[in-house]
Amino acid sequence: MKRSPPSARPSLGAVLRQLLPGAVIAGLLAAVGILHVAARAVVVDAGYALSQLESESRALTLDNDRLRLELATLKRSGRLEKLARETLGLAPPAPGAVTVLAPPPGSAPAPRPLAVAGRP
Repeated sequence: MKRSPPSARPSLGAVLRQLLPGAVIAGLLAAVGILHVAARAVVVDAGYALSQLESESRALTLDNDRLRLELATLKRSGRLEKLARETLGLAPPAPGAVTVLAPPPGSAPAPRPLAVAGRP
C-alpha cells in the first residue's frame, strides 16, 4: 500500500483568520440579542409598575372623594347647630344679653360680624 503524500495542514493563524470574522459577528449578534431581551424586560417591569401606580391613584382618588363628601356632611351648619344644642347644651343668647361696644376713637374699623347659621 502506497501512502499518499501528507497533505499540508493549514496553520493555526490561517484558521483563526477565517473563523474570526464569523465569531465576531456571532458575538455581536448575541450581544444585541441579550441587550434587546434586557431592554424588553425593563419595559415590561416599568409597565407593571405603571399599572400598579395607576390602580393606587384611582383608589386614592376614590378615598379623597369619599373624604370630601364626609367633610362636607360634617361641616353642614344644621348638623353643627344640632350638636351645639343637644350635645354641648349651647343656645343662642337671650335678646338684650349681647352688648355691642363702640370702638375706641382712632382705632381701625371693626370687622363685620359673621353670620350664624339661620341668622343674618
